[in-house]
Amino acid sequence: MTEYDVLRVFCGPGGRHGKELGVVREGSVLPDPGERQLFAGKLGFGETVFVDDPERGVIDICTPGVRLPFAGCPCVGAAWLLDVPELVTPAGVVGTRLDGEFSWIEARPEWAAPRTLRQYATAGEVEALAVPGAGAGVSPSPLGQWGRTYAWAWEDEAAGRVRARGFSGRGDGVEEDEATGAAALLLTARLGRALNIVQGAGSQILTAPQPGGWVEVGGRVRLLRG
Repeated sequence: MTEYDVLRVFCGPGGRHGKELGVVREGSVLPDPGERQLFAGKLGFGETVFVDDPERGVIDICTPGVRLPFAGCPCVGAAWLLDVPELVTPAGVVGTRLDGEFSWIEARPEWAAPRTLRQYATAGEVEALAVPGAGAGVSPSPLGQWGRTYAWAWEDEAAGRVRARGFSGRGDGVEEDEATGAAALLLTARLGRALNIVQGAGSQILTAPQPGGWVEVGGRVRLLRG
């Protein structure tokens, strides 16, 4: 049995909520990309990280269906777990730092997978959206036709507080993401300001634009299994 850790990334205050992330610290036990994909599918998390070099921070990210060159939740979680100054991903080198209870990464918006950023008038509208493909008895969601979508609304525009939900559109059994760092990165780049995002059931994502088009994304991380 391949050993793995489970983290909860982008927790809310008090360590609640957040998105579960699988981390295989000894990536060498599954060197084949196909085997990694199968293992990620078996675990069933939104993403699973395979650590190929813990000292240099070299990581590989898989969803149950595809390999990702970059993703926010896996990088924030790996940055906390490995405690290295940077992560090396297929998309590029991700800067990292730990600041009190928050783990931060610095990445570029163009590394994030494209998605529709759909603004709604109120937080209540976002919370009322049905999950695309949720099954019988659920009203059809207008998000289905757009595939991967980040639905958001201002809770307090002056304070930069956002209510959001993320829908993957991947068709791999993970239809709604509890916390989506890459989408938060894209929204921050579009709006050009720091954000305090509450996503899903109560996960918290903090962001801040940086010089040269970079964006910082941060959140709390908890170890569930290790």
